Amino acid sequence: MNWKDHIVSDNKVLLENPTVKGTRLLVEHIVGLLAEGWDEQQILENYPRLSKESLRAVFSYVQDCMKDGVLYTNIQ
Repeated sequence: MNWKDHIVSDNKVLLENPTVKGTRLLVEHIVGLLAEGWDEQQILENYPRLSKESLRAVFSYVQDCMKDGVLYTNIQ
């Protein structure tokens, strides 16, 4: 899976924060829904412009950020 096919960062959309391509849904928002206990089906039902592939791309993007150390700041 190439997350770059689904996740974009555009300075004209939400201050260049990573979003799902073709939407104004922040990657951060989707991760937050999952952290709150939403499952894949609930997300897809509530955000019909998302696909299973775009949700997998969110995970792939976060995984790459973790590999690069982007998400590790002051973890104690």
